[in-house]
Amino acid sequence: MDIKFYTEKLAREAKESQKFLRRVTTDIKNRVLLRTAELLIEKKEIIKEANDKDLEFAQKKGYSKALLDRLTLNEKRINGMVQVLRDVASLPDPVGEVISMWTRPNGLRVGQMRVPLGTVMIIYEARPNVTVEAASLCIKSSNAVILKGGSETINSNRILVEILRQAARESGFPERAIQFVDTTDREAVNHLLTLDQYIDVVIPRGGEGLIRAVAEKATMPVIKHYKGVCNLYIDDEADMEKALNIAYNAKVERPSVCNAIENLIVHKDIAEKFLPEIAYYYGKAGVEMRCDERAIEILRDHPKAKDTEIVPAKEDDYYEEFLDLIIAVKVVDSIDQAIDFIHKYGSNHSESIVTENYTKGMRFINEVDSSAVYINASTRFTDGNEFGLGAEMGISTDKIHVRGPMGLKELTIPKFIIFGDGQIRNNIGIPEDEEIKIDTEKCEM
Repeated sequence: MDIKFYTEKLAREAKESQKFLRRVTTDIKNRVLLRTAELLIEKKEIIKEANDKDLEFAQKKGYSKALLDRLTLNEKRINGMVQVLRDVASLPDPVGEVISMWTRPNGLRVGQMRVPLGTVMIIYEARPNVTVEAASLCIKSSNAVILKGGSETINSNRILVEILRQAARESGFPERAIQFVDTTDREAVNHLLTLDQYIDVVIPRGGEGLIRAVAEKATMPVIKHYKGVCNLYIDDEADMEKALNIAYNAKVERPSVCNAIENLIVHKDIAEKFLPEIAYYYGKAGVEMRCDERAIEILRDHPKAKDTEIVPAKEDDYYEEFLDLIIAVKVVDSIDQAIDFIHKYGSNHSESIVTENYTKGMRFINEVDSSAVYINASTRFTDGNEFGLGAEMGISTDKIHVRGPMGLKELTIPKFIIFGDGQIRNNIGIPEDEEIKIDTEKCEM
């Protein structure tokens, strides 16, 4: 295969589909999404068979348990994709929405209207359900999409893209707007990242290494987050039951994802009460706790921590995205120290405070510089679907265009639209001594 020819053809077709996408109605877009949902149900067993091939390959390669979990398309995940499609279909179409309008003294009406980004390439690892989530959002927001999944999910992604394209054909939607990089050759991505004449934006989802490589090589804008070092701060005025449930959920419920917490920060005045309790529950779940000296002093020889693996934390542990049943623990003297800790070690992804003090909660929200900041809730909610966005294209920690989970509106940008009635600037028009002549004969229909 000639990789350069293949990738340029793919990207060019995606770009050319944009002129057809501008004419597609909301009804057609919803029809594609709902038909895709039907096909996922009809072809559930075929999807599982393709996914089994990927899982078998991954197991032979010795992939970690966390990665195997991300690869898996079981009944629950397939049903989840079906629900995402239905959710996105039920959301308002952002394209063409006039978000503001005002009238100037000269009578010009100036406004802003939402329009698609254009051609979006998403590069992702492991999670084949991203194929459907990303495509659904691009379909509804009238963007062309180029899907590049990892080699470890090539079989799963192929069948999912086939289903998407079948639904597009049957619904009158431009099939070329759904492109799939059907090769595991890494050179394909390298070349695609130089095709800024066709691709408007790239969104990488995966490990920090992948995201940094994409950001370095891409000649088009990149929307990204490098890693999810999420932090949970247990304030001295925290409700103990809330604190335990949130700390447990945010680490244990699904540790292999970017919105799981990696650092647990505890105020010194509640540490002796809270840490043994959470250590007990973490121990039952198999969580390793990497603790600072103050936390170790509290937990050492404590009966509730006897079945929990507790080791001294290293400086690097607080920067680490474990994506596993490991958590770094820090005891602090104040909310100020907690916020400073987050700014030093966090990755601007998601942070939470557990407190019953309103003023402290609002301080935390105002002063913590991250894309999602919580009071008394698990960071595991940082997800497009959980936020009511239907799904997400990715999570951005950038500060240009979008921040946080990217839903439909985040896949559009405002365009200025201006309504006039012959206005000219500074009254500079055809000189008064010049007669405007219109050849009416040539204008006849």
